[in-house]
Order: sequence, then structure tokens, then C-alpha cells
Amino acid sequence: MSIKKHIPNAITCCNLFSGCIACVMAFECEFELAMAFIVLGAVFDFFDGMVARLLGVSSPLGVQMDSLADDITFGIAPATVVYSFLQHEINFPSCFGVFRDVLPYLAFLIAVFSACRLAKFNIDTRQTTTFIGLPTPANALFWSSLVTGGGKWLRGMDAGWAVVVALILVFSYLLVSEIPMFSMKFKNLSWSSNKIRYIFLICSLPMLFLGYLAPFAIILWYLLISIALHLKGTEV
Repeated sequence: MSIKKHIPNAITCCNLFSGCIACVMAFECEFELAMAFIVLGAVFDFFDGMVARLLGVSSPLGVQMDSLADDITFGIAPATVVYSFLQHEINFPSCFGVFRDVLPYLAFLIAVFSACRLAKFNIDTRQTTTFIGLPTPANALFWSSLVTGGGKWLRGMDAGWAVVVALILVFSYLLVSEIPMFSMKFKNLSWSSNKIRYIFLICSLPMLFLGYLAPFAIILWYLLISIALHLKGTEV
């Protein structure tokens, strides 16, 4: 039995394992560690497909495993991060009464719409070189970065809860939207063919100095470019 055909699936399992640990860290309000394991999961997610193509062992089983792992690492894990943050770190107005205990559960809309996004991706033949809607890894990095790097700022706001709830609704929509978003797959290294990608990368470099907030800022920049191109009618 050939071992090499199992290598990509083993890497996918590492992605899934990282996502499970991220969920545990989120429930324990260890948001920095949760973010670290989400990032680690994203690294494994990047390499499993690459290794499968290099070894020539892509399979339908691998595709299904990848989606299942992604829904844990990039759906349930960030949803759990936001849930724990709303449940333990954010003060809701006292007039909300019983709704103060219910509102944090809105965070799990992130997991629901991430599953819809992944299912849509699996059957959408348009998404071979670009994305339609926000990719789940980008969404997960956005949320883990916001809570880890911007948690103190949100806790200090009277309407911090409203900002988080509004973002949950907006990003849930973006996951399943019909907005084209460019991928970072380079067919060649020419400027003309990859102008948008080069501009994105060059402008993203200074954002790395934002520390934990870097992914938050970079994903917003990614969305800004994608939406601007969409409104302009430019193909990504």
C-alpha cells in the first residue's frame, strides 16, 4: 500500500486537530492561543492541497476531509472565540434582561455560514482561480485577530457588543455573497497578470507591524480591494 497517497490527508488531519485545540482554548478564554492554533490550521490547510498536487494523489476523499476540517478550524473555532468573548468579556446593557444571556449565541452564525460557504465552494465550478464570497480561512483570521488584538478596545466601548453583533451579521453575509474576491494563486510572476496581487502584498507589509491586529487589517484591506473591483466591474 502506497504511503504517499495518505500524506495530504494526514496534513488535513493536523488542520482538524489544530482547530479542535483552538476551540478548547477559546472556551477557556485563551484567545491568543486560540488564534495561534487557527493560524497553524491555516498553514496545514495551505500545504495539504499543495502536497496533494505535487504528489499527484488528489482524491474526492481528500476534498471532503478538507472541507470537514475547515469547518472546524475556520468555522466552529472562530465562532467559539467570539462566543466566549461576548459571554465573558463584553458588558451588555442591563435593560436587555434575559437577552444578555442569549446574544452571545449569535456568534455561532459564523459556524453556520462557514459551512454554507464550504458546501457552496465544493459545487461551484466558477471558483477555480478566484473566490465567490469571503474564504473561510480569511474570516477565521479576521475574528481571531479582532478579539485577540482589539478585545481591550471593544471592552472599553459602551456599544462594543453592538459592533461585534453587527460584524457577525456582515461577515456571515460576506461568506455566502456573490462578490468575486481574488485569490493569491500566481500563474506567473509578471506585473500585468498579477497587478492586484502585488499591490495587495506590498500594502499589506506595513500592516504586519500591528501585531495581533495585523490579520484584521489585512483582511479588511483584502475586502476593500475586492469590493472596489466588483463595483468597478473589473474581473479579479
